[in-house]
Amino acid sequence: MFKRLKNFTHEKIETNAGVLLVLTMLAISIGGMVEIVPLFLLDDTMEKVDGVRPYTPLEQRGRDIYIREGCYTCHSQMIRPFRDEQLRYGHYSLAAESKYDHPFQWGSKRTGPDLARVGGKYSNEWHTQHLLQPRSVVEESVMPNYPWLMTALDASDVADRMRALRTTGVPYSTTQAEFDRNVQQFGAEHAQMQHIPDAQVNLVKQAQAGNYDGDNRSVSEMDALVAYLQVLGTMVDFSKIKPETLVKFR
Repeated sequence: MFKRLKNFTHEKIETNAGVLLVLTMLAISIGGMVEIVPLFLLDDTMEKVDGVRPYTPLEQRGRDIYIREGCYTCHSQMIRPFRDEQLRYGHYSLAAESKYDHPFQWGSKRTGPDLARVGGKYSNEWHTQHLLQPRSVVEESVMPNYPWLMTALDASDVADRMRALRTTGVPYSTTQAEFDRNVQQFGAEHAQMQHIPDAQVNLVKQAQAGNYDGDNRSVSEMDALVAYLQVLGTMVDFSKIKPETLVKFR
């Protein structure tokens, strides 16, 4: 009797699109709340670590290009807390490392290696050659060529991009008071790079100093993208992070 009633109820729900839609949304809402609400009640959801700062104008434009070219579809920026991941890529990813990323690039698929700690691992020349002709440095690579990255970078809207990020909570400064606050939090050098009124000047200054693409005559998209790649994983001094127990494979 109970089984017949259960089957009848199932049939009524599955054949009524409206009821099925409402119950599906209710189930999703409850599941989402169960996953999300506890995070707001925890004191240690995000680790407190020193060194994490907003991206410079050049790095931020490089990140925009990284997203535009779809690099995230093949490269994650999330090292899992497992021993094999640590041995290959380094310390597992911390939530605090992505607190200024909108959107974050953790990803869920790896066709190529994880890039969370790629900063400083290779030279600027290597990155430039790898992006232009991947198989010239990694023979088995399936990555396409990106020759158009050598074109001039459009930095005319970099200040507007930083203002948009500011509305999400990224502490870029526009006033003297905000600038002074960033000096205290990030240091004078980084605070200057985060000052929106000087965004274009700072972008060109960093590109010329870094000479990321090997051509100082102009600022290219390659300059910006390589600058972004070279900062990934370099902000936090992991030697000061208390080691955690890693999952051991048996």
